[in-house]
Amino acid sequence: MLPAMASSGSQQTVIDVEALIVGGGLVGLTLASALAGAGLPVAVVDRADPATTVAPEFDGRATAVANGSVRLLRGIGLWDAVAPHASAINDIRVSDGDSLLFLHYDHREIGDEPLGQIIENRHLRVAMLDHVRGLEALEFLAPMEITEITRGANGVVADLADGRRIRARLLLACDGRNSGIREAAGIGVTRLPYNQTSIVCAVFHDRPHNNVAHERFLPGGPFAILPMADVDGRHRSAIVWSDRSELTPAVMALDEASFVREMAPRFGDILGELELAGPRWSHPLALSHAQTYIGQRLALVGDAAHAIHPIAGQGLNMGIRDIAALAEVIIDARRLGRDIGTPDLLADYERWRRFDNMVLAVVTDVITRLFSNDVAPLRTVRSLGLGTVNRVPPLRRTFMRHATGTVGDLPRLVRGEAL
Repeated sequence: MLPAMASSGSQQTVIDVEALIVGGGLVGLTLASALAGAGLPVAVVDRADPATTVAPEFDGRATAVANGSVRLLRGIGLWDAVAPHASAINDIRVSDGDSLLFLHYDHREIGDEPLGQIIENRHLRVAMLDHVRGLEALEFLAPMEITEITRGANGVVADLADGRRIRARLLLACDGRNSGIREAAGIGVTRLPYNQTSIVCAVFHDRPHNNVAHERFLPGGPFAILPMADVDGRHRSAIVWSDRSELTPAVMALDEASFVREMAPRFGDILGELELAGPRWSHPLALSHAQTYIGQRLALVGDAAHAIHPIAGQGLNMGIRDIAALAEVIIDARRLGRDIGTPDLLADYERWRRFDNMVLAVVTDVITRLFSNDVAPLRTVRSLGLGTVNRVPPLRRTFMRHATGTVGDLPRLVRGEAL
C-alpha cells in the first residue's frame, strides 16, 4: 500500500497518488488492477462495503465476458482466479420468436478459443478484491465517502469523510450510469428509454447446456439463456428476460412455481425441467451516452460514459475496452515522464473510444427497437435477415469477430499483449 503522510502545519493525513478512481465496482477495480499492476500509484474510493458486494444476494447477474476481455483479465493477472467459475460460450443461437430461420455462431469457424465466458458478477468481485489488496501501488478505501472534490489546472484534491485527503493528477469516474462525478462536472447525457425492464435470475435444468447461449427475440423484448458453470453436479443457466416495464412488477410478484410456469414457454423445452436457482432481480433499461468522456483532469469510464441495452451482452465489454485504451494511454505517457492529466492525453483516450462506443450503442438500439414488436412485415424482414447472415459464412464470421471484441483498433491488453 502507498504511504500516507501528514501535511505540514495542519497534521492532515494526505495520500499522494497519480490517479484517483471513484467507484470500486467491476470497472473501477479492473482499471485499478491494470494501472497499479503496471506500477502507477492509484487510490480507489468506494462508498459500498466490499463485504456486502460479494454476498450472493447483492447482485444475481452473470456477465458475458467476450474473448477480448478475457485476454485483458489474463494480462492483468485476474483470470486464473476467475476461470474456475466461468463457463465457455462456444456457440450462440439467435432466433426471432417461432420463426424457422435463425442465426448460429460456432466458435470453431474463427479459431480454437471460445466466443466468450459467462461469469457470475460476485465471483468477478471476489477475485478483483483479493487481487487489488495485494498490489503495493494501490490504496483501496472502502467503505468511504468523499465529501469534496476539487479539480484544478495542476491536479485533483479529494477530501474524505474520515478527514484524510487524496491528491492526484487525474480523476477517473467509474461510478456507474448515475455517476455523481459526471453530474458534478456538468457533463450532459443523452438518454433514450426503452420502456423495458430486465428480469435477471439463474435456473437449474435437467439437461446440459453444452456451452450454447440463446438469444430469442420476443415482442416484449429479448430473452437470453446464458450457459453457467454447474454447481454440485446440477446444470445451470443465467436468464436475462427483458419485457415491457408495465408487465414486470406482476411477474416479479409471482411465487417461484408460478414464475417458472410463466417463463417456461419463453425458455422452451431444450433443457428439460426448470427450477429457480436463487433470487430474482429487475433492472429498468435505457440507453445513455455522455456528451463528452473527459473534462479538466477527468475521464469517464464504463457506465459513467455509456450504458446500453443488454441485448448483445456488451455492456461490461465496452467498459473493459475503455480500460484497455485508457490504461495504455496513461502508462505510455507515464513511462515518458509526462503528466497523465493533460488535455491532449485525455483527448487521445476519448478519440480512441467514443466513436466505437457510439456505433455499438446505435446498433444495439436499432436492433432492440426493430425486434421488440410483433409487426408482421418487420417479422418477415427480421427472419430473412437472420437467415441471410446465417447462409453467408464470411458475413457470419465478421459478426462473430465483433461479438468476441477482437475487431478494430485494439489496445495491447485486448490483443493479449503486456501493457
